[in-house]
Amino acid sequence: MCRAVLESEETQTAAEGINDGIVYLMAIPYILVGGLGYFIYKKYKTLKK
Repeated sequence: MCRAVLESEETQTAAEGINDGIVYLMAIPYILVGGLGYFIYKKYKTLKK
């Protein structure tokens, strides 16, 4: 249903907004996990010294 509505729209602004939202929602977990991994790495590196 959503796909049909987005394809029928002429300006495609809603489709671009939906795509941006999907990318935003997909990127946040990767950024959080990467940041957590970085802090764990730094903590492990400082404890080893």
